[in-house]
Amino acid sequence: MAKFGVPLAFSAAAAPERSPSGGFRVGLELSYVPTIDRETATPTTCRPGKGPENTELLSLVPRPRVSLALPGGFAAEASWIPPMRIAEVQANLVGVALAYTTSVDTRGTAVRFRAHGTFGVIKAPITCDDAALADPTSECYQGTRSDDAFHPNVFGIDVAVGWSLGRSLRPYMGAGYSRLAPRFQVNFTNQFDEVDRRKVTVDLDRAVLFAGATWRATRAFELSGEIYSAPADAVTARVAARVLLGKR
Repeated sequence: MAKFGVPLAFSAAAAPERSPSGGFRVGLELSYVPTIDRETATPTTCRPGKGPENTELLSLVPRPRVSLALPGGFAAEASWIPPMRIAEVQANLVGVALAYTTSVDTRGTAVRFRAHGTFGVIKAPITCDDAALADPTSECYQGTRSDDAFHPNVFGIDVAVGWSLGRSLRPYMGAGYSRLAPRFQVNFTNQFDEVDRRKVTVDLDRAVLFAGATWRATRAFELSGEIYSAPADAVTARVAARVLLGKR
């Protein structure tokens, strides 16, 4: 669950830059979902005789996002992954953030302080997928495809510094802290009509590191790339495209 918290964390995915109040951006982000190895994906307590959980569901997470520049260097950000089913996955996730950016010098160096949160639910056949239902050696054999629920609950703070490299490129780097409170709810009915509703809960604290760059292609369009890591768990890569609809 900690590994999935890395791509689902609502990072800025952009270089810090102080914008005039009223600037409104809309965009789309894609985050890579790290692969979970078979040993990590295999339960050892709840179902010691079961094979690996069905964790290879998606390789990329798409996330629409918006941001609004507020007075005094503040900015509000939000995202929503609506409950549309992609492959076997149906997510309903919300991300929110509040940031404050200040300029350090006249050469374009800026520092951003940011607080963020991701909450909601992802539903998928994680415990017993179709392959497990057809496997005579699995505890899922001849049951009903599970409809499990995963609540990522990722909250964090971070600080980033960015600078200008030419007229259109802004590299940046930063670090932060994340509080993870993921919750997993099994929902599986076996061949004997017995319903499994076991829960898995965990609370974790993680340090995070990230770096990237934002390229402004035009006055209204920018593209960002970011490497984001919780060193104890996983590394992900993000790309985000944004269009400026308000002030510049």
